[in-house]
Amino acid sequence: MNADRGDPGLLLGAGDLGADWYEDDARPSLAAWPWEQDSCPNYRSSDYLAKSHRRVAVERYYRLSDGSSRAHHVVETYEPGWAERNVDDVRRVLLRCASYAVLGSHVSFDVVDPHYLEGAGMLIRGRIARADTPSTVTYFVMVRRGETVSTVRLPDPGSQAVVDSIATRVVARLG
Repeated sequence: MNADRGDPGLLLGAGDLGADWYEDDARPSLAAWPWEQDSCPNYRSSDYLAKSHRRVAVERYYRLSDGSSRAHHVVETYEPGWAERNVDDVRRVLLRCASYAVLGSHVSFDVVDPHYLEGAGMLIRGRIARADTPSTVTYFVMVRRGETVSTVRLPDPGSQAVVDSIATRVVARLG
């Protein structure tokens, strides 16, 4: 599998997320950086240099059969030395934008495990709280292998074991 060409084979299949998931087509283009936080008052895109050193990115969206939730997977390949800097940039975004208000909602990020998968990745929980509705929880699994970074965003499956299983599949795809 060649990530330099945006190999869709590095992306999870819908079955990797669960039986009720369907996948949209893979997009082998330079997908948006998964950590853009334009609504965060402490975020300035120009502060994060690694994203400008991506060689290629491929992405896929997924949806539950009932249409209630979406998931997203991006696999990015960086110029030599920049994937590790990307991980540092993500950590800075999570610090600067740990909690902020936007459009009547409160967005927050918590690093659940900074050394997830024995140091190969990071597990992050995002939450959007609104006054009149239950909070929306999303998990982000980020894994780095060499100059390749994989980020999966999925709605809370209600079980850490499900998240761990998906993360294990991400690692297997990256080799």
